[in-house]
Amino acid sequence: MKSMILIGCSILSLCIVAAAQTPTLAALPNTVYVGADGKFETAPDTALIQFNITAQADSAKAAHDQASKEAQTTREILRNNGIDPKTAEIGFYSVNPMYDWKNPKRKVIGYQVSTSVSLKLKDFTKIGPITQQLADADVSESQSLSYTLENIDEAKSKAVADAYRRAHASAQALASASGRNLGELSYASVDTAENIRIFAPVQRKVGMMAMEAAPPPTQEFTPQNVTVTAHVNAMFALK
Repeated sequence: MKSMILIGCSILSLCIVAAAQTPTLAALPNTVYVGADGKFETAPDTALIQFNITAQADSAKAAHDQASKEAQTTREILRNNGIDPKTAEIGFYSVNPMYDWKNPKRKVIGYQVSTSVSLKLKDFTKIGPITQQLADADVSESQSLSYTLENIDEAKSKAVADAYRRAHASAQALASASGRNLGELSYASVDTAENIRIFAPVQRKVGMMAMEAAPPPTQEFTPQNVTVTAHVNAMFALK
């Protein structure tokens, strides 16, 4: 009996969530209500490189100094590639003690300094050299690369227009099938979403000597398109 009650509650919860996500409209005479999906695909205009600068040492000051040297190396790499270091953004900075967990007293055996760096690039030809040089300098153990679209508003508008065309076509077909004429739009709701595709290579110092003569992993490949989707619910009058 308890299991049946739990199942019933789960189903009721799902129904409540679904009702909250779907617009509730009162049925009106001489109207038709339709929904349609649309999308717009375009090439990304921005590459986002993310990596962490991490240093460990016996003391907090030594870890801080080591992290500062790695940060300076990072700035030099950016300048050598024609990029102002000020365009790179810091996400967080932390200093954490490291403990000997095998010791019941949890003695502090060192400190770790970590900071996250994000870099946006419009020139995709610089992705390979920068990621390779950061790996060669052993600044960061891992790097991630994602492509995005900064001019997202225009893409959303085109996705909405595509969804509306589909909704209007469906309403027109339904009106024609019922022997009526489609009237003006009386209601509409819109929901959009961006599909961000991420390519996350991991580059480590291990085995780097064998990779020095090889081209960067991103060379000659084309970034995947950014897809923006939209859903339109629309109500039209029937004549």
